[in-house]
Amino acid sequence: MPKYFDALETRSSDERESALAIRLPQQIAHAKTNTAYFAESLKQVDAAAIRSTAALAALPVVRKSDLIELQKIQRPFGGLAASHWGRLGRVFSSPGPIYEPEGRSTDYWRTARALYAAGFRAGDLVHNSFSYHMTPGAWIIEAGVQALGCTVFPGGVGQTEQQVEAMADLRPNGYVGTPSFLRILLQKADEIGIELPSLTKAMVSGEAFLPPVRDALLARGIAGYQAYATAELGVIAYETEAREGLVIDEGVLVEIVRPGTGDPVDDGEVGEVVVTTFNVDYPLIRFGTGDLSAFLPGVSPCGRTNLRIKGWMGRADQTTKIKGMFVHPEQVAAVVKRHPEIARARLVVTNPDSTDLMTLTCEVSPGHGENLSGNIAGSVRDTTKLRAEVRLVAVGSLPNDGKVIEDARKYD
Repeated sequence: MPKYFDALETRSSDERESALAIRLPQQIAHAKTNTAYFAESLKQVDAAAIRSTAALAALPVVRKSDLIELQKIQRPFGGLAASHWGRLGRVFSSPGPIYEPEGRSTDYWRTARALYAAGFRAGDLVHNSFSYHMTPGAWIIEAGVQALGCTVFPGGVGQTEQQVEAMADLRPNGYVGTPSFLRILLQKADEIGIELPSLTKAMVSGEAFLPPVRDALLARGIAGYQAYATAELGVIAYETEAREGLVIDEGVLVEIVRPGTGDPVDDGEVGEVVVTTFNVDYPLIRFGTGDLSAFLPGVSPCGRTNLRIKGWMGRADQTTKIKGMFVHPEQVAAVVKRHPEIARARLVVTNPDSTDLMTLTCEVSPGHGENLSGNIAGSVRDTTKLRAEVRLVAVGSLPNDGKVIEDARKYD
């Protein structure tokens, strides 16, 4: 069997950039022509000029948190979909509600590549324990499993004893689902005295895949790998046998930006994952997932040459309520833009004496004027309508965790 799913995974950086220079302008032009949302938001953009990630960074970000309101204004997909009933195979509903389309192309969600990296091959029987109810999780995985030439058992969630009995009867060698539900199934098998020796591989998603869980599965002879996916985009990145971060899928372009902005962060800095997809049915351009991650340096030892991310590192939407007012990461970003002396900033909210207190900690270089703190405090007040203390620290002092707002209030 070939080691890689296809030759795209081992392209040189020059080959990948050359392909992007052709593909990216085509996708932006397609989105402008065929969706109401991008026709408006990108109307001043010359698609032919957007030929690189650097050029893409000048375009606006549409965030997942915007979809609920956008879809209320224009049903069902907020004007972001290029295909509609008839051309779509399915439509799903995630909490919100947020509606997501599924086109009719083979492996629409681009899952087969991630499954292949996890060891799945044609002829496998795969037990799918993602939910088949309303949300797309199970279908995202099933499309890739089918594209690889595997057979699927649609286990879904719940009815653990019946699922274990089916596994004992059918003897699947692969599992897809959340890692926590796989542990539940294995515990149930132990309780009722059923062995599952056929199960040797797993691709998990939907929650953190912690090393102790991975190692516990390995001890039972099950090699588990994780994939990072969303209901709008399908697979974004996936784990390989190197187990050093997640390799970005060949069907998307990923940026890491400072939360509350569309500005790319420095290499290695934690920020929000922003994705541009080359999906023709749902051509999302600079879609802010709301998830935090960071790029890893270099290429994977497994031989795949695309960029890698560390994996899921929390949520970028750090909006909090202070004295009855919502404060957003975008407002902190607006303050920083007013003062070029600030390298990075973090708003920390505490409640000494049961009274909310905002402190904006700003990284600045030495030698700035004595009035800088007062000027920054004024900008905070103008932007948030709230007062804040300002603390100046050396560049590099703040943690590299992607947090722009830290709610450190205690209520006990």
